Amino acid sequence: MGVKDLFSSFLMIINEMSPYLLLGFFIAGVLHVFIPKKFYRRYLSQDNKWSVLWAALLGIPLPLCSCGVIPTAIGLKNEKASKGAVASFLIATPQTGIDSILATLSLMGVGFAVIRPVAALVTGVCGGLLVNRYVKNTQAQPTQDVCTDDCCQTEDKQNGSLIKRIYKVFKYAYFDMVQDIGLRLIIGLVLAALINIAVPDEFFLHFGSQPLLQMAVILIIAVPMYICSTGSIPIAAALILKGLSPGAALVMLMAGPAVNLASILVVKKSLGFKFTLIYLLTVVVGSVAFGLAANALQPYLDLNVAQSTANCCAACADSTCCNSPKETFSWFRTVCSVLLTGFIIIALTMKFLHRFTKPQAAAGKQIYAVEGMHCNHCKAAVELAVKKVKGVQSAEADVAANTLTVEGNAAQEKIRLAVEQAGFTFKGKKE
Repeated sequence: MGVKDLFSSFLMIINEMSPYLLLGFFIAGVLHVFIPKKFYRRYLSQDNKWSVLWAALLGIPLPLCSCGVIPTAIGLKNEKASKGAVASFLIATPQTGIDSILATLSLMGVGFAVIRPVAALVTGVCGGLLVNRYVKNTQAQPTQDVCTDDCCQTEDKQNGSLIKRIYKVFKYAYFDMVQDIGLRLIIGLVLAALINIAVPDEFFLHFGSQPLLQMAVILIIAVPMYICSTGSIPIAAALILKGLSPGAALVMLMAGPAVNLASILVVKKSLGFKFTLIYLLTVVVGSVAFGLAANALQPYLDLNVAQSTANCCAACADSTCCNSPKETFSWFRTVCSVLLTGFIIIALTMKFLHRFTKPQAAAGKQIYAVEGMHCNHCKAAVELAVKKVKGVQSAEADVAANTLTVEGNAAQEKIRLAVEQAGFTFKGKKE
């Protein structure tokens, strides 16, 4: 194993994923900008099975990770969505997204690309129905002193001209989203490259007669950790090449992105112990059930990543043909990889440099410390909640610095209440 081998493996993986990731990011940007938030809320307020189904269907294409989905789900709760719908959205959304579906197709084939959203839909609906049955649905109290003037309304009314909205699509797709998941995606790609060259072939076949043991090991690792739904794809593909069963890989792709220790604690605080227990058990039991089903259906589904990777070599006598630059080089994939790498470098550099910018409170503004923000979805949730408080003229959150800058004459207690109802921790004025 050498640096050259690691770099070659890394380039191979990113070349496979980059076109699909760029397309997925763009579609996610279109969904984010052109579909108003009230569209989602409209179908989720009824305490019945249809709101649960709509919540899962609406959440599946959204590119929200397990930290970003928390404030969104709490926001739906505060907009009087039923607890069953909130649970369905919370379970289904982080397991997949339009970007990860396309990335899964590029690296793991049609079978995994189909079974991931199906599993997200089924587990989301099951979890929502269980919450509807066993958890009492209480409507959330609105934030005190909420402003109802047009100037305080959400961005649904402030999208602006078509040119401005198109700009927002590209900014969200290739800056905000890349800033949120870029580092985790790079980590996932590097780990996948390391697994490809460092782990012995068929390593996991030692556990081949014990698929439940494989799944248990994956759950112990994946559930408490944060695993990005897109960044987990190259890792799962690399592990399958080393002998991990498709079912165990599916468990990682489902349970890893859906839950982590931080999200469990926030859900318990905001939605209660019984809700959290159903949420966690649905993800764990559902992922194992679909993992076993994937193993059973493996002969009938395109779930063999190793076979699809080896197709070109099986077609010729020379087993080294697939390593030929002439055969594998693609200008289109190379350009996509360069673009994706450039977007990641720019977004992460801006995020890193921003950490060294100390916020300064201008006249009429106060800076507060807020913990629990991990991505731009968290930032938007905090800003939206605080902007609704009467007396707030503007609010700007900073994920890197864990700060919230507020302009206006609203009392600190009202701001604290708005931040906490959005699912975050308010720490008072920043010293």
